[in-house]
Amino acid sequence: MNRKLLCFATVALLLAQSAWAINPSRATQKGCAWEKLSDATLGLEAWVQRCDFGFRKIDLFVKQNTIMSRYSDGGDPYPVIEVIDLKVDETPETGIRRIFAEHTQDKTLVARCVLAPYRGDKAPKGVKRFAFVPNAAFQKELDAKASPDEVPDPPCGDWGDAPDGIQYFEAQPASGSRKVLFVRVGQDEPLFDEKTLHLLPPR
Repeated sequence: MNRKLLCFATVALLLAQSAWAINPSRATQKGCAWEKLSDATLGLEAWVQRCDFGFRKIDLFVKQNTIMSRYSDGGDPYPVIEVIDLKVDETPETGIRRIFAEHTQDKTLVARCVLAPYRGDKAPKGVKRFAFVPNAAFQKELDAKASPDEVPDPPCGDWGDAPDGIQYFEAQPASGSRKVLFVRVGQDEPLFDEKTLHLLPPR
């Protein structure tokens, strides 16, 4: 690589590393404040909110490969963002299929669910979002059984598309990271900024 190309690549990498940190994409909820979470071991930078509602405090913290949400008034912390390693030479799509299969106990769902672009809000530039949805035959069966008065269970299990909330896999190929995310937004506006998550390149 000649000096000009090396300089360009270095500048592009520095811009990618710093772009996330300018501002969150939205205002905080009342009683909350944005904080920068940056963890080199986790390989992720994120804007997260710390909240004090008087009767309840909520914060997000890192545990192993996961950002957890914790309530002061009870209940176990629960995972909101998992950061998962890709294997050597594994593309994000191939890795996501493997991760889904490893975490899905009902192997019939592995055969009957397919990886598809996430159908929710448009992903930020440089980000790809995916979800596991029923294949055509499986969807036809589900449609035949569907009741308009009931919210169904996630057809592809806990790591698939959720009918009563938002969750998806996320890859950021331009970051140079060898990781992907599993993001659980839930039903309400999350206490992290899903639009500015930033996977760090390898150290």
